Amino acid sequence: MPSVLLATCSYFPDGEPGAEHLDRALRERGVDPAWASWDDPGVDWATADLVVIRSTWDYEYRPAEFLAWVDSVGPRLLTGADTIRWNLDKAYLVELAAAGLPVVSTTSVETIEELRAAVADLGTAVVKPRIGAGGRGVRVVTADQERGEDGGPWIVQPVVESVRTTGEVSVYVFDGVAASRLDRRPGPGEIRVHEWYGGATVVGALDADSARAATDSFAAAGRVRGGEPAYGRADLMWWEDRWVLGELELVEPGLYLDVLPGNAEAFSDLVSRRVGG
Repeated sequence: MPSVLLATCSYFPDGEPGAEHLDRALRERGVDPAWASWDDPGVDWATADLVVIRSTWDYEYRPAEFLAWVDSVGPRLLTGADTIRWNLDKAYLVELAAAGLPVVSTTSVETIEELRAAVADLGTAVVKPRIGAGGRGVRVVTADQERGEDGGPWIVQPVVESVRTTGEVSVYVFDGVAASRLDRRPGPGEIRVHEWYGGATVVGALDADSARAATDSFAAAGRVRGGEPAYGRADLMWWEDRWVLGELELVEPGLYLDVLPGNAEAFSDLVSRRVGG
């Protein structure tokens, strides 16, 4: 039976919420799964036929250490180390826009002077750490409010007002095929859709437009990276009368198995194909 190690972190030792659905689906396909914290020195990652990064949701605090671990696991990773390194830094959005993909307008900045100038150009802007997860450090500011206390680097984007009403749409893509959709809306007074900021996530209806926007995002990443990612999540926003990419989650895209257990089936099919289960 092929073995798969699912990388998590110490905050989620038993895996992401709803992990039991994924464990069951993998075993039904003849794959033996086990969860292990990425920074556990007692884990021998070389014993697995495949290593899949899942709920490693503390990497942003130690990105250099995390990337060193990624490099050490190397070719056993489902998503390659070079793609993970690229996707960890949100400046990838600038590259995707340059490749012709519809993306929320994004400026990448390094210094506080560049940051304030970029915010001033927009009047009011969304500022995000270039390496970050879960909406932490995301803020809506004007140039006179921005102090850059978190030290940067950052990306700067316009406020997409539809996020307050439509929210975000998250489409999961496996081997180039859009498989499912979640609709995620922020809480009152927020633009962040994450649950710990009052957001709500529900199963959405996957329509042709959002599916195409997601698969186009993966195809564009493939052109930029020289190979399309195996799987991930395209977080889309409604801007200028179309779906555009807000973020492309390739490192550790939460599958929301507690909301959408069916994601376990498509994900397990993908893993089974990779290991020949």
